[in-house]
Amino acid sequence: MNVASIQQTALACIQTEGQAIQDLQRYIDSSFIQAVQTIHASSGRLVVSGIGKSAIIAQKIVATLNSTGTPALFLHAADAIHGDLGMIRENDIVMLISKSGETPEIKVLVPFIQQFGNTLIALCGSANSYLAAQANYLINCTVAVEACPNNLAPTSSTTAQLVMGDALAVCLLELKGFKPADFARFHPGGALGKRLYLRVGDLSRNNAKPAVEATTSSKQTLFAITENRLGAAVVCTPEGHIMGIVTDGDIRRMLEKFPQWESLSAADIMSQHPKTIAENALAVDALSLMRANNISQLVVENEGHYAGIIHLHDLIREGII
Repeated sequence: MNVASIQQTALACIQTEGQAIQDLQRYIDSSFIQAVQTIHASSGRLVVSGIGKSAIIAQKIVATLNSTGTPALFLHAADAIHGDLGMIRENDIVMLISKSGETPEIKVLVPFIQQFGNTLIALCGSANSYLAAQANYLINCTVAVEACPNNLAPTSSTTAQLVMGDALAVCLLELKGFKPADFARFHPGGALGKRLYLRVGDLSRNNAKPAVEATTSSKQTLFAITENRLGAAVVCTPEGHIMGIVTDGDIRRMLEKFPQWESLSAADIMSQHPKTIAENALAVDALSLMRANNISQLVVENEGHYAGIIHLHDLIREGII
């Protein structure tokens, strides 16, 4: 298989699956809407089950639902008929995923769910199947053809299942009024969570707080910058109000411009009106402000008073970048 053939096969796969996704729009029908409304109104969980590749898709759908505020539980169809049916509670809704809707394990499982009295949703690739006929609601994910050249390996069909699962989760997210702050509560770990909840003050309070007065000599100002290793010192009034900032760059410019720099004070070399950010602002907003102004530190303020410095290195260390 030469390079051109590989490229052609890959493109054909993408085009086939892309068309399968586009075709799903016809299945956002009254049954889909009623399934969404039923899940939203439920006081129980959504138990999602399948066998084979559909079971793998079920696990991903469950993960998406849980992370967006819809309590969900994965139940493998084979395990269900060998003792794990006890996981299903009275108020739970069960969604079974199957391409054919005729899988033996699914056909065995359906009557037990019906005996329990749980609402049954079929996420199914065949509207004329046993599963579709037995379900209270059908989420149709029929595809015309698999992307597999032999039309055998689950490719387009599993993609369609995944997309309809995402559509379900996003609709429920909207109905719940799920906001970024809610998302952060379920994603406290990793860079994603930190971008949603980490505050400027959480980082700046761990840093030194280099401060000098307007009358502080340039030499002492240089010492303050060097000692605290933040690349800057903030010039403040005795009451803690921010007057300006002296950065490494200001020091270099001072040395070039004033050979007799020792006689200068902090007020002589500071940059007035430094870029500031509130202590309770999100750390990701600090990053945006640094990038917009091409700077590596921001003065942190709390109701007009100097509260510290946040440095680009703080954001790198926390994985915000």
